[in-house]
Amino acid sequence: MVEPMPRQSLSLPEARRLALGAQALASTPQSSGVVAEPAAGSAPRAGASSRRLRGLIDRIGLVQLDSVNVFERSHYLPLYSRLGAYDKKILDRITFTGGGTHIEYWAHEAAIIPVESWPLMRWRMERLRAKDLSSPHGWARSNPQMLEWLLTEIAEKGPLPASQIEHDANKRTGPWWGWSDVKHGLEYLFRWGDLVSGGRSRFERVYALPEQVLPPAIQHSEIPEAEAQRRLVAQAARALGVGTASDFADYFRMRSADTVAAIRTLEDEGVLVPTLVEGWQRASRPLAAWMHRDAVVPRRATATALLSPFDPLVWDRKRTERLFGFHYRIEIYTPAPQRIFGYYSLPLLIDDRLVGRVDLKSDRQAGVLRVQSAWAEPGAPAGTVERLAPLLRRTAQWQGLGDIEVVKRGTLADALAGELGVSPI
Repeated sequence: MVEPMPRQSLSLPEARRLALGAQALASTPQSSGVVAEPAAGSAPRAGASSRRLRGLIDRIGLVQLDSVNVFERSHYLPLYSRLGAYDKKILDRITFTGGGTHIEYWAHEAAIIPVESWPLMRWRMERLRAKDLSSPHGWARSNPQMLEWLLTEIAEKGPLPASQIEHDANKRTGPWWGWSDVKHGLEYLFRWGDLVSGGRSRFERVYALPEQVLPPAIQHSEIPEAEAQRRLVAQAARALGVGTASDFADYFRMRSADTVAAIRTLEDEGVLVPTLVEGWQRASRPLAAWMHRDAVVPRRATATALLSPFDPLVWDRKRTERLFGFHYRIEIYTPAPQRIFGYYSLPLLIDDRLVGRVDLKSDRQAGVLRVQSAWAEPGAPAGTVERLAPLLRRTAQWQGLGDIEVVKRGTLADALAGELGVSPI
């Protein structure tokens, strides 16, 4: 055991810069003055290499997957926000090719993680197995023959998506989430680690036996539950920079009690440093928080970035509000007449503040990036549209879209259209 480290104190701006630095968002290629404006019709820049993309995923720990594709699939966006334009095919090879350096599992939601992190999830797999098999009338306990048949089928035929498995029970029971018995079985086996992701094909998960995909050292790695949880909490703290127990628990969707136990050990080991953050209170009492011992507070933040709703910086809405004073809710599931900011509203990061929201849609058939709405937060700095407009031009170029249209909706819409040199519609 090391000597306890003295409690640290952070101002709220320092905490924001620390969090941005930990998330590789203190500066970006889109920062003011860093990247030249793309020439009209110019080819996209070569962008980040496979090594840089892998390194960034490893740094933030995971990239969440989501099926919504109105602007761009979510997992492409965190890397674009941090690295600028890159070839999405490179990320596809990293994330969706079985047997590579990264693999999919339920780490936050469905997410891509370094393959070395897969054994850290074994305790979760075993808990899910026990839970799923505990109900006498639950699907998993009632269908052992289907589970065995699926394992045999994939052992004999190799990795397969659900759509390519031939079985009378492979029929949807309803629209969208009306899974067939085959899909139910595959998902249970995937939750338990009896099957793993062998990649994705047209965004459909491919299921494989562990030995068909994982390196032997990963497949047979046995990490005690408490140690795995400590390592996950340490990863979360490193990725967040500073946070509360609930912040760290949310990163890998851990139980509060497990997280608190891990924090105690990590604090004793000097990995986590008790920290007071200005304004972080509950019932007029300071919230207990910790920073990772390797965390560094950048002197300044200069980023300009649009963030996915599922970006690790903002996916914990309570932390986002506590850190940035930014109340954010995704409105995908809100009926259109009740939406305030739009179907797929992206937070706009400028320097160390979330200063606006931009609802984007990629109309690939027309070759147009549509700005469905653009809103400024109260107190957004002067020059917000001057930072946003070139970012949107580069974003359209990255998406292979030749034009930008701005809908006359939102407090930034008119000024943004003017800066882009287009008429709002």
